[in-house]
Amino acid sequence: MNIAPKKRILTGDRPTGKLHLGHYLGTIQNRVKLQSEYECFFLIADLHTLTTKPQKEHILSTREHIKDMVADYIACGIDPAQSSIYLQSAVPAVCEMNLFFQMLISLNRLTGLPSIKDMARAAHIDEETVPLGLVNYPVLQAADILLPKADLVPVGKDNEAHVEIARLIARRFNQQYGDFFNIPEVLVGDCPTLVGTCGKSKMSKSLNNAIFLSDSSQEVTKKVKKMYTDPNRIRADIPGEIKNNPVFIYHDHFNPDKGEVCDLKERYASGNVSDVEVKDKLTIAINNFLEPIREKREKVLQDKGYIEDVIYQGTLRMQEIAQEHIKQMKSAMGISGAWNKISRIARSR
Repeated sequence: MNIAPKKRILTGDRPTGKLHLGHYLGTIQNRVKLQSEYECFFLIADLHTLTTKPQKEHILSTREHIKDMVADYIACGIDPAQSSIYLQSAVPAVCEMNLFFQMLISLNRLTGLPSIKDMARAAHIDEETVPLGLVNYPVLQAADILLPKADLVPVGKDNEAHVEIARLIARRFNQQYGDFFNIPEVLVGDCPTLVGTCGKSKMSKSLNNAIFLSDSSQEVTKKVKKMYTDPNRIRADIPGEIKNNPVFIYHDHFNPDKGEVCDLKERYASGNVSDVEVKDKLTIAINNFLEPIREKREKVLQDKGYIEDVIYQGTLRMQEIAQEHIKQMKSAMGISGAWNKISRIARSR
């Protein structure tokens, strides 16, 4: 009996530092859940890093960030025996595919994406000097997604529009050159955007409002103590706002004791509990959640050469798939025909 091949997942992250709770809820949680059901490819998107940080010092620092990020992946439960973790820059076929895809999308469609403007602002790039590579970010992302012919793309909310660009490009390629690509579906996490500890913006490394998966218990305690709550609640006997309160958003996601969370909400809304108690119990919940991740992360980092081997094996796997797909793609487009004819005639002389 023939067994149908597993469908494929492609997603990834830019190696700009350690991962945080927002990454976990936004996409990593789904990756761990789905890795036994799908053939998974997790991308270390180092080429995407160049779009906002092209300086050599940033490129060199990326090496350590790569190791940190992969350690976070494995510590969260991503299993290299089931999933391929690979380095984007070591798969040159993605750049070739990116070039072909640029012919299938308009500049206006890309410049109209709010996410590109948000990325430029976060990187302190003036609107008049936005590099072409940053505008092209979603096209390169489409190449990442379509190179292995991914069926599903687990992403955070801020990348949902980029997956739609990949879907558009896949449809246009299929219309012009015949059915070749799957039309990938997007999967956004249960918490599409986790607010940062500041209570104003999404959790982000650059905004210094993140709780990292690798934070020590002392670091978590310090960050939770400083968390934004209800600004109108200056005393414990004043009823507080539950909705949109970061402390309770975090309780909902990271405190498994739902009875305790419900009790805290009731007492907070009626002015019968202090912010200190609410935050102390959140600190315990987050540290309990992170402790097994910290322990596994430390073991992974102590195993010399293990992370490098994981990346190497995953990259070899993607290189093999990429070479075959780019060959088929060029054949479908008719690009390979001219060279094949020239080389055949030259060899026959």
